[in-house]
Amino acid sequence: MKAICVFCGANFNGDPVLKQAVEELAEMMVTRQITLVFGGGKVGVMGLLANAVLGRGGKAVGVIPEFLLRKEVGHTELSALHVVKNMHERKKLMSELADGIIMLPGGFGTLEEFFEVLTWLQLGLHKNPVGILNVNGFYDFLLKQLDVMVEQKFLKPINRQLVITSQNPAELINIMGESEIKTDEVWFKDRNLT
Repeated sequence: MKAICVFCGANFNGDPVLKQAVEELAEMMVTRQITLVFGGGKVGVMGLLANAVLGRGGKAVGVIPEFLLRKEVGHTELSALHVVKNMHERKKLMSELADGIIMLPGGFGTLEEFFEVLTWLQLGLHKNPVGILNVNGFYDFLLKQLDVMVEQKFLKPINRQLVITSQNPAELINIMGESEIKTDEVWFKDRNLT
């Protein structure tokens, strides 16, 4: 992978375990010459990650909508900052600039971004691996909900397997780099969608 899009919070809760995970992720990305693509803010987990990558001599590319430029205090010291019209353009460009996606802890926006690109993967609109860095068990309940969706037959096991998960940044990147994306193409054929 040459570039990874990271969805993460515009807030930071002060958790030292999360800060350490951010530092380790930044180290892995810079060591492997992987460009960071992210939401373009200099605050919260976004800012921590961008600064950690830049501080190690790596590349960080931000994508931020005009209306959030001031709200999120856009990071002006990036390798590149793309200002777009709206959230839809943001997600589209972030996805186009990356060949892998990772979600770190965050709020509504982080979840929304993650599930949109995950749905795009399920629908075959891209083939980029999608992972969750489950820092300190932050997403344990979310992952359990995905399992409930399978149990209740709203999500096929093959699509549940699209979500790659680890608590270790190096392991997550390794698994993502070796993953072979398989979606439920039978579902599309049954509905004449291919």
